[in-house]
Amino acid sequence: MNWLNSEAFTVLGQHIKWSDMIGNTVGLIALALGWRRSIWTWPAQLLSGVILLAAFASAHLSGSAGKQLVVIVVAVFGWLQWSRGKQQAQDGSIAVRFATWRERGYLAGGAALGTLAVGGLFTAFPALSWDPWPDAYIFVGTIVAMYAQARGMVEFWFAWLLVDVVGVPLNFANGFAFSGFVYIVYGALVLWGMRDWWLRSRQAGRPIPEGAPA
Repeated sequence: MNWLNSEAFTVLGQHIKWSDMIGNTVGLIALALGWRRSIWTWPAQLLSGVILLAAFASAHLSGSAGKQLVVIVVAVFGWLQWSRGKQQAQDGSIAVRFATWRERGYLAGGAALGTLAVGGLFTAFPALSWDPWPDAYIFVGTIVAMYAQARGMVEFWFAWLLVDVVGVPLNFANGFAFSGFVYIVYGALVLWGMRDWWLRSRQAGRPIPEGAPA
C-alpha cells in the first residue's frame, strides 16, 4: 500500500498523493451515482472509504481515518437499504422524499450531540486529530449525510453542503489538496443532485392518473 501514499504530482505548490486522488475520484463518482439514484453508489463509496482510510491513517488524522471506517459500515447499510426498497418508486427506481419534521429534528440533534461527543474525545486525546472540532464536525456530518441518503431523504444533500463548508479549508490545511479540490466539485454536484431529488420527491407525491401505467 506504500505507493498509494506516495506523491503523484505537484500542482501550484500542492503535493497530490495517489491515495488522496484515487479515493476522492471514486468518491466523486459515488456521489454522481447517488444523484442518479443508482445502487452502485454504495460499492463505490465502500471502495472510496477503503482507499481514503489508508491515506488519512498514514497522515495520522485519526478522526478522518475513523470517519472512513464508519463510511464503510454505512455504505454496507445503505447498500442493503436500497436493495430492499428498490421497487418503492413508481418507475421502479429508488424512492426519494423529504424527511418529516421529527426526522429532521433527529438528524440535527444527532449531528449536534455527535459533534460535541466526538470533538470532546478528540480534544481530550489530541493525538487522535490535529484539528479536533472541524474533524469531528466532518466525521459526524458525513455519517448523518450517508444515513439520510440510505433512507432516501432529500436532506442528505443539505448535510453534504454543510460538510463541504468545513471540508474544503480543512483538507487544504492538512496537505490533502486533491480532497479540497474535489470537495469544491462536490458542492456543484450537490446543488444539481439536490434539485433533481427535490423535483422527484414532488413527483412521487402526485397521484397516478387513472389508466396510466404505474
